[in-house]
Amino acid sequence: MKRTTISLLRVRPLVGDRTRGQLLAGSAVVACALGRTGIVQVKREGDGASPRGAFRLRGGVYRPDHFAARPRTPLQLRATKPGDGWCDDPRDRRYNRPVRLPLPGVGAEEMWRGDGLYDLVVDLDCNRGPIRPGRGSAIFLHVARPGYRPTEGCVALARPDLVRLLRRIGPRTRLSIG
Repeated sequence: MKRTTISLLRVRPLVGDRTRGQLLAGSAVVACALGRTGIVQVKREGDGASPRGAFRLRGGVYRPDHFAARPRTPLQLRATKPGDGWCDDPRDRRYNRPVRLPLPGVGAEEMWRGDGLYDLVVDLDCNRGPIRPGRGSAIFLHVARPGYRPTEGCVALARPDLVRLLRRIGPRTRLSIG
């Protein structure tokens, strides 16, 4: 039996804790972490907030040395390498885009991290077309910290939940936050 692709994922904050939420995927309800300042209507670089809105899933990356095989998903997924990064410096022309590190004098996230948070990442279509400097960068669906500690603006799931979810989402899936 073929599993159907989920067309809409919804994220809602928990009552009384703006940094944690639930991701609704069909009939499944999964715990998630949100930005340290909750969900906002207008995202700004460095505000620590998850952006309110509905976002396409642009594909993703995984760290190949932390998986026995490429995670199964209909999304485009590529392996990361040491030196992969994501520009988060609004002054740079590569803002909110993948880059190669190091970038002297330019702010960037390391995609090859030691803490496992970016072992599996789905790129959300937040501030991507057109890219507006200062309106948020590196907004992802990724692996959560222990205890679902807050993110810098992303949505984060326990690794097993994210791996299972990837099998059920595709390029037409939307993630609605808020």
